[in-house]
Amino acid sequence: MKRFDAEHHLKTVILPYWNALKDTEYGGFYGFKTYDLAVQKKADKGVILHSRILWFYSNVYLTIGGAENLANARHAYEFIVKRCFDTERGGVYWMVSYDGVPADTTKNAYNQAFCIYALASYYRASGNAEALRRAYSLFECIETYCADEYGYLEAFGADWKTPVESAICDQGVAAEKTMNTLLHVLEAYTELFSADSHPLVGKKLTRILRIVCERVFNPEFERLETFFDARMKPLADIHSYGHDIEAAWLLDRAAEVLTRDVERGSAAACAPFADDVRAAVRAVAECTPRIARKILAIAYDGQALNNESRGEAAAANAASVGKNLGVHVDTERIWWVQAESVVGFVNEYGKSGDENFLSAARQIYSYIENTLVDKRPGSEWFWSVSKDGEASRHGITEPWKCPYHNGRMCVELIRRGY
Repeated sequence: MKRFDAEHHLKTVILPYWNALKDTEYGGFYGFKTYDLAVQKKADKGVILHSRILWFYSNVYLTIGGAENLANARHAYEFIVKRCFDTERGGVYWMVSYDGVPADTTKNAYNQAFCIYALASYYRASGNAEALRRAYSLFECIETYCADEYGYLEAFGADWKTPVESAICDQGVAAEKTMNTLLHVLEAYTELFSADSHPLVGKKLTRILRIVCERVFNPEFERLETFFDARMKPLADIHSYGHDIEAAWLLDRAAEVLTRDVERGSAAACAPFADDVRAAVRAVAECTPRIARKILAIAYDGQALNNESRGEAAAANAASVGKNLGVHVDTERIWWVQAESVVGFVNEYGKSGDENFLSAARQIYSYIENTLVDKRPGSEWFWSVSKDGEASRHGITEPWKCPYHNGRMCVELIRRGY
């Protein structure tokens, strides 16, 4: 089987780009690089961006080694610790200035989760016990201020007391809970449990699996719902293709990590609630193949993955009474959606052996290299390209544009032997 050239791509496209954005004067990495490849050295620095950079370099080091990769992870870690933590009220800020002064003190559950994800990875890469301690401090913030009986609340002011509008609710939907936040709390807790196997983390992770499979997964449409009210009732008729294929493999990863622990028997961290773990793992095994098959069937067009659709449920309901409503499909090829589809399809191929998934992954990877990668010197991937191949004018680096999705694609392909 012909291998992907993920390690070559990592070393020649992604790493050189991010290495060059290291800010040796004020710490961390520069927060914005325009479409025209101008570095905005005094742009605010996103905390999510820096968490994702820390995760990236930690996992590159764990996967292929390299002293420079570990040093860059340490550089990102030191900036986060010194500039991004609220030492008085707990948690990490949303945004800091170029020189590390708090610029937006909002406390998003999503943001805390990404920092846990990064710190747990850095602990695995470096053995730095302080990184693990800080990850647990953020875990405590999420569980104290954001968790309720139905799921996880979105965002608060700096004092954790006043709910505020979440940056995740960016599609005109006033939601109290989102699939996106839940997915990345799941991702964070999976990494934290993998790093340290604390039973409380395992218990919360098991609960999240059940919430996703029982409340977020819609078996009729074989999709994950996106926005919810306080009691996890869906609010919008949106099918986010990228989030679904990403969720499919992240759910499988969480189930794998928990299963590995339970198999240790009485020595397992999850031993007291092993039956709950097994039930959650079974639920994941039932829904993730359906999610992946649905995405392959409706979102992949033979070249790349479309972004999302709206009106799928409304169209189905109209059809049931003889009416015809169209489904609006957004065909933009967004960078992170393509990266996650490669991993998600490879993951499903590994489980099912269905060559259609591997073929799609290879085609999308080829599309990435031929169309989505910006061939200009000093660049990386475009934010997106249209179906006709025209690149968007988004910044090549900005608070959301990071080496997490495309770097993780490379790391996953290398680790899985592809």
